[in-house]
Amino acid sequence: MPTTDTAWPRAREVARRAGTRPAPPAEELPLAAALGRTLAGPLTALTDLPAFDTAAMDGWAVAGPGPWRLAGQVLAGRTPPPLADGWATGIATGAQLPPGATGVLRREHGELREGTLRAPAGVGPGQDVRPRGQECRSGEQLLPAGSVVGAAVLGLAAACGYDRLAVRRRPTVELLVLGDELLESGLPGPGLVRDALGPLLQPWLTAAGAEVLGRRPVRDDFGLLRDALLRSTAEVVVTTGATAAGPVDHLHGALAECGARLLVDGVAVRPGHPMLLAELPPATATPGGAVRHLVGLPGNPLAAVAGTVTLALPLLDALAGRPAAPARYARIAVDLPGHPVQSRLLPVRLTEDGPLPLAFDGPAMLRGLALAEALAVIPPGGLSAGTRIELLPVPGQPH
Repeated sequence: MPTTDTAWPRAREVARRAGTRPAPPAEELPLAAALGRTLAGPLTALTDLPAFDTAAMDGWAVAGPGPWRLAGQVLAGRTPPPLADGWATGIATGAQLPPGATGVLRREHGELREGTLRAPAGVGPGQDVRPRGQECRSGEQLLPAGSVVGAAVLGLAAACGYDRLAVRRRPTVELLVLGDELLESGLPGPGLVRDALGPLLQPWLTAAGAEVLGRRPVRDDFGLLRDALLRSTAEVVVTTGATAAGPVDHLHGALAECGARLLVDGVAVRPGHPMLLAELPPATATPGGAVRHLVGLPGNPLAAVAGTVTLALPLLDALAGRPAAPARYARIAVDLPGHPVQSRLLPVRLTEDGPLPLAFDGPAMLRGLALAEALAVIPPGGLSAGTRIELLPVPGQPH
């Protein structure tokens, strides 16, 4: 068991390495069902794109230098007949260019008089034509394995002729919300507070590529927590609260009784330093199954968000087969003080002058986070104005 807090960059590396595993079998899904999944292999073009020379503008397909006589019209979805030199035919954007056509004359640039079409500025070879294979050639790799399937990826796949995509299975997650003081509805009362982390974390983990099997409260009872950890069949169990050493903080004891192995026990970061990452044995419901992981988040909301970006998201990225996202940086316009020996995660808004801190950034607060456009990573000792600073996504943003 670690005896000191793990440095923040190191903790993220440990979490990602913990999720590295042999790739499970891919599953093929219809395009719409693949949204949010991870590509199991490279996305390769099944055809040239475009598959034929097409008009880039409404107007006329022309053959030769002109002037031209008119012959019919080409609409999208039709195969046009050849076009002889000195002839033109009306054409719509996206329609297939007739064989023999040398360019497209935009409608606003043509002059039509007594059945003869003229172009005062001329029409150069290939003008306003999207040539076959301009975007890609059949067999060309378009996206690497591990790419997240977003809406644009679905559009690209459809354009290239895909009906189904081979994707990685989502890692499964169960969210356990710990504490006797938490309410799931209504107004807070004496000694009671609303659970803010369940509504925050469940959609965030889903957006990060996880299949959230459920979210359930667990009372401040050692046996209930131990049994919940032993029986959960999720690949990743995420808990909120009970990571410190208070009178009802049973997580460490429950992990020890379950035979868990702590990988990270405290991180040198504010807020959120009592976060932890553990390796769980197979669930009692599936003896002989795979090793599972637990991410223990502090109970304070902003501290739990810090734990999520530090441990949960790198772990889930690795389990889903996603490469680490490239770091994003910006230059700060003002000095940002830091903790003497720990990193600091600070909600900021992004301005033309650089990231600026927001108020209400205490570990128990969410108001600043709700207004934030990023989390700024302040290393120990702080940063002076003009220095580059790393930016992390906040809930609701892609990471």
